[in-house]
Amino acid sequence: MTAESRLVAICKERGVTLATAESCTGGLIAGRITSVPGASAIFLGGVVSYANAVKRDLLGVPQEILDRSGAVSAECAEAMASGVRARLGADAAVSVTGIAGPDGGTPQKPVGLIYFGVATAAGTRSVRGLFAGDRAAVRRQAADRALELLAGAVG
Repeated sequence: MTAESRLVAICKERGVTLATAESCTGGLIAGRITSVPGASAIFLGGVVSYANAVKRDLLGVPQEILDRSGAVSAECAEAMASGVRARLGADAAVSVTGIAGPDGGTPQKPVGLIYFGVATAAGTRSVRGLFAGDRAAVRRQAADRALELLAGAVG
């Protein structure tokens, strides 16, 4: 069973709805969830917030977080997850923000650095990941991890 099939099954069993907020994965997570037959029963929608203005204006990420910590940060990931959860009225949400490469990395924030946010009624948390490989590999690994985190949060 794929990670997305497992996630959809858990959510259907528990009556939990989902939402996603994606930056560097560009909708890959939402695409994987909606590839599962019956996902429409639990998936409300997703926002691809590639630009900081979209993170701020649509998801409610405070400008202070973007200025102080940057878009690639635990604080931004948490704000994205809680923002999309609130905007779409979902029971649970996951967010992803990071540097998929091949460019854009720094010594402090290298290529492959990804922050995940997970928001539920119990609260919001972030997880840091560092993935290797080319852009496609980093995005795929980030999507895999996001689906696992979401399944853990609702399961």
